Amino acid sequence: MPRTTPLRALRRPLAALVPLLLLVVAGCSSSTPEAAEPAASASGAADAAFPVTLEHQFGSTTIPAAPQRVVTVGFNEQDYALAFGVEPVGVREFLGYDAPNRPWAPEGVRGKDIPTLGSQDLEFEKIAGLAPDLILGINSYIDQAAYDKLAAIAPTVAQSADVAPGATTWQDQTLTTGKALGRDADAQALVERTEKAFTDAVAANASFAGKSAGFALGSSDAGTYSLGADDYRTGWLTELGFTVPEKGGEVSFERLDVLDADVLLVEGFEQKALDNKLFAALPAVQDGRLVNLGQFDQDFAAALGFNSPLSIPFLLDIAVPRLAAATDGDASTTPEAYTG
Repeated sequence: MPRTTPLRALRRPLAALVPLLLLVVAGCSSSTPEAAEPAASASGAADAAFPVTLEHQFGSTTIPAAPQRVVTVGFNEQDYALAFGVEPVGVREFLGYDAPNRPWAPEGVRGKDIPTLGSQDLEFEKIAGLAPDLILGINSYIDQAAYDKLAAIAPTVAQSADVAPGATTWQDQTLTTGKALGRDADAQALVERTEKAFTDAVAANASFAGKSAGFALGSSDAGTYSLGADDYRTGWLTELGFTVPEKGGEVSFERLDVLDADVLLVEGFEQKALDNKLFAALPAVQDGRLVNLGQFDQDFAAALGFNSPLSIPFLLDIAVPRLAAATDGDASTTPEAYTG
């Protein structure tokens, strides 16, 4: 396939999963990820919660009864359903990553052939054929026309009007998903459990406090893309105590000073970019404060893209020790590059 212009393509909000084709979207626990109590065992509480009405950017959606056939059209939405023990009957396809076998997914769905419903473009007829009674699309980037088509099939939940496209926090997505499923209490418990993983990491790593972080996503012959606070993929860094640039944007190799920070994280960097003289001259690189998080088709990038209560503990297990090595003030403890 032909490449798109790399820096232009890096504007795509879910680039974390596609290695510079970037046509669509797009850390290590030894135990099986826990979901909330399975839907079947909580059916009584869920039934009592309905009908449920949720407000979103396209108006409001009323869900009359506990959903039995959930379709997820958001790029990370399937993880959120699974976190509540709900297996979707159809999901959005991921390119560039073996999503069915992601290591943080519940073992029962790894490798399972769940129908996919399109990647860059949704397959509305296929969605209708699955006869869903709830469509989750909080992180789907749908427009009004697509929403109208989906809402004609089943009650459809979109993102809030209060945030930019794709900027919904994992906390809000968890709580909204829980409400749609009639599982408010489980949703709050999931948020609290995941937030504890952050507070534990912060308590164990005082060196994170007040440090700045640059995050460079992808590389091309011209440069890279700097992630800012306006992208949900930096939220985990701020929750660990790091500060990040307010805004993201394209960065040429001649302007890499934008990335000058206490810690520099890179993802999706080709070796020739790592070897670039201007990049290699950055103080963070020179002083052993570079955290290389691997490539777009690997598990860390996918965990970052899914950004869910299931994937975040996996992400933290990968990133926290590397960030600790980068912030300990000892140049001899260089963070190990993540290789998948």
